[in-house]
Amino acid sequence: MLDDRRAPDARHWHAAPLDEALEALDVTPEGLSAREAAKRLREHGPNRLPTQKRKNPILRFLSHFHDVLIYVLLGAAVVTALLQHWIDTYVILGVVVINAIIGFVQEGKAESALDAIRDMLAPKAVVRRDGKRRTIPGEEVVPGDVVLIESGDKAPADLRLGEARRLSMQEAVLTGESVPVEKRCEPAPENASLGDRSSMAYSGCFVATGQGWGVAVATGADTEIGKISGIISGVRTLETPLTRQLATFGKWLTAFILLLAAAILGFGTLFSGYEFGELFLAVVGLSVAAIPEGLPAIVTITLALGVRQMAGRNAIVRRLPAVEALGSVSVICSDKTGTLTRNEMTVASVAVPGRDIVVTGEGYAPHGALTEDDAEIDPADDPRLMELGRAALLCVDADIAKGDDDVWRVDGDPMEGALIAFAGKVGLDREAERAALPRADSIPFDSAHRFMAVLNHDHEGGARIVVKGAPERMLDMCARQRNGDGDEDLDRDFWKAEAERIAARGQRVLAVAVRDDPPDRNALDFDHVEGGLTLLGFVGFIDPPREEAIRAVAECRSAGVGVKMITGDHAATAAAVAEALGIENPDTVLTGADLEAMDDDALRERIGDVNVFARTSPADKLRLVEALQAQGAVIAMTGDGVNDAPALKRADVGVAMGKTGSEAAKEAAEMVLADDNFATIAAAVKAGRGIYDNLKKSILFVLPTNGGQALVMIVAILAGLTLPITPVQILWVNMVTAVTLALALAFEPPEPTVMSRPPRRPGEPLLSGFLVWRTAFVSVLFCVGVLGAFWWSMEQGDGEAVARTKAVNVLVAMEIFYLFAVRHLSPAGWSWRNILATPAVWIAVGLVCALQVAFTYAPPMHLLFDTRALNLEHMGIALGIGFAGLIVVEVEKLVRRAIFGRR
Repeated sequence: MLDDRRAPDARHWHAAPLDEALEALDVTPEGLSAREAAKRLREHGPNRLPTQKRKNPILRFLSHFHDVLIYVLLGAAVVTALLQHWIDTYVILGVVVINAIIGFVQEGKAESALDAIRDMLAPKAVVRRDGKRRTIPGEEVVPGDVVLIESGDKAPADLRLGEARRLSMQEAVLTGESVPVEKRCEPAPENASLGDRSSMAYSGCFVATGQGWGVAVATGADTEIGKISGIISGVRTLETPLTRQLATFGKWLTAFILLLAAAILGFGTLFSGYEFGELFLAVVGLSVAAIPEGLPAIVTITLALGVRQMAGRNAIVRRLPAVEALGSVSVICSDKTGTLTRNEMTVASVAVPGRDIVVTGEGYAPHGALTEDDAEIDPADDPRLMELGRAALLCVDADIAKGDDDVWRVDGDPMEGALIAFAGKVGLDREAERAALPRADSIPFDSAHRFMAVLNHDHEGGARIVVKGAPERMLDMCARQRNGDGDEDLDRDFWKAEAERIAARGQRVLAVAVRDDPPDRNALDFDHVEGGLTLLGFVGFIDPPREEAIRAVAECRSAGVGVKMITGDHAATAAAVAEALGIENPDTVLTGADLEAMDDDALRERIGDVNVFARTSPADKLRLVEALQAQGAVIAMTGDGVNDAPALKRADVGVAMGKTGSEAAKEAAEMVLADDNFATIAAAVKAGRGIYDNLKKSILFVLPTNGGQALVMIVAILAGLTLPITPVQILWVNMVTAVTLALALAFEPPEPTVMSRPPRRPGEPLLSGFLVWRTAFVSVLFCVGVLGAFWWSMEQGDGEAVARTKAVNVLVAMEIFYLFAVRHLSPAGWSWRNILATPAVWIAVGLVCALQVAFTYAPPMHLLFDTRALNLEHMGIALGIGFAGLIVVEVEKLVRRAIFGRR
């Protein structure tokens, strides 16, 4: 059994010598016995992630009713039920249920993120049991199992490698590393970050090349993938700014309405001539007037429309509030690989004696140019470049091909694909070159010797050896270097400086060398390449930034949105990419080791000045997001790997990549980019700001309607007069006409200045001083118009029913004209832009006019709402009062602009 006293700490298996790890796990390279494996399976359980207890769907549906404004809406339903207006009760309850259904359908389940990670574990595993090779279900792998892996396999558990033959692992989903990582058996340093633990193969990661075996040191929840699952399940999803603001607004509004109703009830009981029962019904009418019953529906439908609009821009929103939260984002924390960069290796530079050449082009397409000092050069003019391209083309096992979508892709190692593309850029035809110099033998790349060598024969009896590998290893194998005038002695100091210079740009460096051999050479051994080679030059590789991402970063900066890059890649690479993207202060980089050495207070002091974080772990990313949030920032976290999932869930808005993103990242995010384009985020931020503006416009439209009605009721109660509008008529205005008109504002395009202003503060109240003033001002205006129309009609001897019908029509007419006044929040006063509305506004106005005609003239409406038919003169007076209200509001805008220089 396992010797717990001798077992290294789980975090340090990578640093333990192989024999110590085998001894601690009580196993030999021949593997466990079947009996011991069964015993350990009982002790440790299946190799799968624990299933989280799911929330009952009914309870999850009911949770969408847990909102203060929904409680206010339910209160309105109770009020209408007390009044025995059952139709209105059913309408209000219908709005509440529809709101819950939309939220239930749109909101992604947190458990899905865990399911996606569970699916990443290998379904099958090849192990040694009783000294024999056996294929078993991945769930049956136990600590101590000797697991065999080869190219194309997925590691079924965290393995301490015992043998690695040209073994490399694709760990991008776990570490963010854009190219396969070479593996070896020697222990890694104890303080090595996850991406530098070369002696480990981690669960869920694919074998890119080679083969080997390792002993399972962690299974199930104890693996690195399992730890991420634990982080996700323990991360609390934040409320968005809007949900916080609406909750606060709803609480204050509810308290204000209840206190006002109680005060009016007390005052009326003591000083008015109302009977208590009559007074109570009047106060109920006041409550109905003051409660914005349609506001939750307006908010939900506006956000749902935003979801549809953003889906047309390749941004798929999974949670409704995330639409608005995008508008308040102040910092975007982005993964590098595949998000800001193309996740494709490209030859970016070439160094030969006396020349420093830049290579252009995108992806693996064999098209591009070579430039020197910003001037394009012809590679045919320098035989060294042609020979370097030819050698690079011959010393690869990968290939590139153009797909049906005209995109070039690599089949094999990405760096080798980049070398083939480079050969095409210098003008070489890969098929012709390979036919002219067919391969006779090769030495595959291995992490132990750190080079690959091939032997090629021409058709004239010549033989040539081509070798590519790590610069420091290749310098030991070379005696000469190729210069413009022929070969000369190797200048080691020059090449060491060149390697450091290229690496400082964040590029991976590869050396290429050749040697002509006797024509009878038909086999290649290590002794044949250990010395006497001629160095052709160095090649620098980089995962280039997306062109559209560069533009998006610039747009975000102009909008006051900071961009921070958080990656598992090396510090120099991260700094170079950040500089190319235009991220501020790219040379200041903090690594995962730096973060581990900092406490939370020190991190909060530094995080504002640092925009590039390298060699980070999943826990580091989560900690960075939390540190920024502690400073009051609203965070959008982008990413595509499993390693991004915890931070995606914790961020205010998690943004996953749709094409290359893992299922775990998509399920943890609030938004998925269908085109994997960072530029879509900038468009989403713009749309989010526009949607929030439209919500403010809707609130600015709805609240004066309720405020005006409430003032009408208060004045009537305090004066002991007949109520100008009945509670059921108020519900008609609130739930039908006001909601219909307010929803038209959801279709308004963003203001022209939306991306030239800084993001709004997270604590900014929903009702600013301006909104409070405008609400109060227009409420008084509505009150004067409605009361004036009612009292004038009563003075004409029209009777209560006719007077109330006139009052309601005046109220609706004032709403229609006021709609044009709130279409723009810009400081300008009257403009023909307000009349040249979007089609949605005219459709809403037409629909409301039709409904109001039915309200006034349809006999069933007379029965339900106690209305009476009006003549055309009365309707004209209502329209005139509405237009007069618009003029007064526009004059108020001009006065405010003259006094304050703004709205």
